[in-house]
Amino acid sequence: MSELQFIKPKHISLRNHPDYNERWIQNQIVEDPSLLGLGDDIIVKDEERHQPHAGRLDLLLQDTQNLRYEVEIQLGKVDESHIIRTIEYWDLEKKRYPQYDHCAVIVAEEITSRFLNVIQLFNGHIPLIAIQMHAYQIDKYITLEFTTVLNQIILGIDDEDENIREVVDRSYWENKRGTKETISVVDNILKLIHSFNESYELKYNKHYIGLTKNKMPNNFVYMKPLKRFTWLTLPRIEENEQITEWLDELGVDYQYYKKWQSYELRLFKGDIKNNTESYIKILSSMYDLKGR
Repeated sequence: MSELQFIKPKHISLRNHPDYNERWIQNQIVEDPSLLGLGDDIIVKDEERHQPHAGRLDLLLQDTQNLRYEVEIQLGKVDESHIIRTIEYWDLEKKRYPQYDHCAVIVAEEITSRFLNVIQLFNGHIPLIAIQMHAYQIDKYITLEFTTVLNQIILGIDDEDENIREVVDRSYWENKRGTKETISVVDNILKLIHSFNESYELKYNKHYIGLTKNKMPNNFVYMKPLKRFTWLTLPRIEENEQITEWLDELGVDYQYYKKWQSYELRLFKGDIKNNTESYIKILSSMYDLKGR
């Protein structure tokens, strides 16, 4: 094997570059959305998306969990107007399409500590990701590097925080977020949980349906019924060989996210009833690991 030769890349500023502009960067991301580091399952939903009375959103991306990313790109240093515009587009899309989860994404060549501090004030209340972009010339080639300098802070569903979460009722999930059919999947999951512990009840939070045990939050699993299907989440668990084997045998649509240490299952009507014993094994295993 021949020895690899070291070559030093040359950093390029794109702010005033005659050949490579913001549109060129958008095209590279459209061709391969994984460049941003948001995940390998990201797809492009729209480019230069028109916003009523507010200009155009650079990119709208979406992952398999129906999380949408409102992406704004800026050459040079991030500034106040860029932050405001990004949050404004996020808010408009969130109001127009409340059936999805949304996250604002700022991409800029330079994100100074001053503006990073400002952005951090919003994060946790406004889901926001800041990505610093660098362009390099290597011989006759140009490449882009995207580095996440501020990740989205998920206001988690830790049981100790449950009492401060916004509580809704069943009709909210039946009529606004999901349907009677998709929430029936949640009911079937609860029935299976009752087969090994009858102390659990449903708790209808604004962003998910959790569990309580003896009136106390105990989310060893949680659910999110949408219009066409229901998400079942097995949270805060390292990838488990036995659970993975059971899911593969079921043939269910699922994915394990190492970043969040969770399994996400997409369930349709009949999935639970037609595979009762398999789901009891999965749920009771999660109960043994997380619920006691």
